[in-house]
Amino acid sequence: MVGLSEQGLQGVHRSLASHVQSGKLPGLVALVSRDDDLHVETIGSMSVGGAGPMKRESIFRIASLSKPITAAAAMILVDEGRIQMDESVDRWLPELSNRKVLKSRTSARDDTVPSKRPITLRHLLTFTMGIGSIVERSNTYPIQRLIREYKIGGDGPPLPSEFPTTDDWIKRLGSLPLVAQPGERWMYHVSADVLGVLISRVSGKSFGEFMRERLFEPLGMKDTGFWVPSEEAGRLPPSYSLDPLRKALIVFDGAADSAWLRPPPFESGGAGLVSTVDDYHSFCRMMLNKGKLGGKLILSEASVGQMTSDQLTPAQRAGPDVFLGKGRSWGFGMAVEVERMEDYQTPGRFGWDGGLGTTAWTDPGEGMVTILFTQRMMESPTAPKLFTDFWSAAYGARK
Repeated sequence: MVGLSEQGLQGVHRSLASHVQSGKLPGLVALVSRDDDLHVETIGSMSVGGAGPMKRESIFRIASLSKPITAAAAMILVDEGRIQMDESVDRWLPELSNRKVLKSRTSARDDTVPSKRPITLRHLLTFTMGIGSIVERSNTYPIQRLIREYKIGGDGPPLPSEFPTTDDWIKRLGSLPLVAQPGERWMYHVSADVLGVLISRVSGKSFGEFMRERLFEPLGMKDTGFWVPSEEAGRLPPSYSLDPLRKALIVFDGAADSAWLRPPPFESGGAGLVSTVDDYHSFCRMMLNKGKLGGKLILSEASVGQMTSDQLTPAQRAGPDVFLGKGRSWGFGMAVEVERMEDYQTPGRFGWDGGLGTTAWTDPGEGMVTILFTQRMMESPTAPKLFTDFWSAAYGARK
């Protein structure tokens, strides 16, 4: 009989508790499931200084764990035939038509060539639309300054209140040249935010409303959304970053005055959602069950298969980009493991990490889901030791 062993789960607890006890973070909530076995750990406190214990129902800013959910929302529209994978998105996003492309990353804004092809839904889902995060020192290239000044995103930790409105955001993006030709290389983040705008325009509803009706309510994700209602504000812990000089945690986004306590001007499909471990587990279980949960069909099996399989060519993922790492590629809105690099890094495993301290991965071969939500921001795109220790311990808990 498969499942999780009690002795192994004690190892999960010891591993996670050691990180909290060391003072590296105030608290965390972790979930491990395998087939019908489900285990949740709540360790530490809601904030530095211990203002109440961490709870299973705590609501976290999940940052880039929004991306897989956004991709699933887009695939609902594909399943319904409302948009085709390889058709131009110009019909719904005229701001992105007739793109210009920089001759090189070092080019000035007007040093461009015409785009060879229009942007398609496939480009957005695979993050190959031609613009995104540029992992270089700030101001290395002129386009980096423009991305920052226009508040496009992908150049630092997100704060919803700092975004322009949705229409202003897509207009600003449309006024910028692309960095690469559509379809030619993987670039992180911005495509997911464009997906949110596209979903809204195709569906005729706000992005948040579509997500609530088609994903959150059917899956019972009652605490997932783009902001936390005032009556639930006490469940939102502060978010922290590490001060590299003082080697101490400092507040990035507080609890009482959080930017997530009011509706944002822009609903970011790339990094805007809040959620709980149980809500996110419902989404992961739906993906693990090939689009179904509790007898409800959310996505077609074919769509789940596309989302969770390698969709990039070697040329598209070539280059110095550190987000993917070794042995890993990209499906639709999430990473997929393509080579075994560690005991937990098994081919077919899919998921992603959130820069504000969250991670969620699903392993179909093991029938396993691993979710860890914390309040500590990641210092780099590479998974911190907390994450890798958690994954190792969770895989060690298999019967």
